[in-house]
Amino acid sequence: MTSRLYQFSAVGARQSRTTRVFTFAAGAQDILDTCEITRAGRGKKGELFGFQRPQIAAHIQEIRDYLSSENAVLPNAIVVGFLGDVKTKARGDGVFRLTVSTANGKPGFVVDGQQRLTALAQSERKDFQVFVSCVLCSDEEELRRQFILINNTRPLPKALIYELLPQVSALPKRLTSRAFAAALTEKLNYSANSSLRGLIHMHTNPEGVIKDTALQKVIMNSSDTGAIRDHEDTASRMSFGFELLSNFYGAVGEVFPSAWRDHTPRTSRLVHGAGIVSLGFVMEALYSRHGKLDRRAFVRGLQPIAPMTAWTSGEWTFQDGSVAKWDEIENTFRQIQRLSLHLVGLVKRTPQRLRRYGGRSAS
Repeated sequence: MTSRLYQFSAVGARQSRTTRVFTFAAGAQDILDTCEITRAGRGKKGELFGFQRPQIAAHIQEIRDYLSSENAVLPNAIVVGFLGDVKTKARGDGVFRLTVSTANGKPGFVVDGQQRLTALAQSERKDFQVFVSCVLCSDEEELRRQFILINNTRPLPKALIYELLPQVSALPKRLTSRAFAAALTEKLNYSANSSLRGLIHMHTNPEGVIKDTALQKVIMNSSDTGAIRDHEDTASRMSFGFELLSNFYGAVGEVFPSAWRDHTPRTSRLVHGAGIVSLGFVMEALYSRHGKLDRRAFVRGLQPIAPMTAWTSGEWTFQDGSVAKWDEIENTFRQIQRLSLHLVGLVKRTPQRLRRYGGRSAS
């Protein structure tokens, strides 16, 4: 890299007596010309160097896709630390001119925001600027300290983020899918005609029993490969999805009343994440078989498998002959997959028993 001087107009902040902090706007190339992204690793003798985690390709691609939008913004600052070769000159009213020299190599190191910076550098938005918060560090120890402190803050609860998603547009694809699921979950929890009203545990409804993320998984699965997928119009998807889930889980509560009412995920796997998500696949199987949304159809479909469930006591006897106690079912991908395949298999093997059960509820 050719040695040169980079100048930035910055705003200084009065914070620590020993560490100076500034903020300025810059393009990705200027940042990368003056700052390194050092990955954490070990030298031949085992000594630690660098501090950044590996890049996450999917996350970088997601940001790149978002940046292709004309309305894209990245308000969060990239945080960098400089070790020497930076001169500051006060210009009055808290404004400074920073002069960064690369005569001895890059003096800066990216402390936070490496994924955003990499995505921006790879995008076609060459005139796009981001805010840069820089710390002038006295030595490498101070640089590492800043990295640990900045990256060790407590993140926002995901439940709160998911609740906020429906109020935001122009989101990356992954969050758009979650936003629809969050909006439908909210409607199921607060609509007067919903069978799930008040039962869903959300950031704004901590008294709820069923985790909002579990229902969101059911909705996203259905949106990707299930019944909701056939409804492209947002309003139609919302209306259909609401009727589908409200009627189905209303039927679940009717068929399994003793495992549904007055329970928590600890005392009943029916209201546990594993049970909710697994039953979502049963919902898809029953809707695919009958093409009906009414609650009574779901009740008739669930009744034949009621005697073969173990939501609050007993054991599950799976198709391969293996056995698991009721409380051994956990909210993991493998356990959910196992329970889902078992329940869907029971439903598919018992259509001939539907007439025998008629409209009678099983508990």
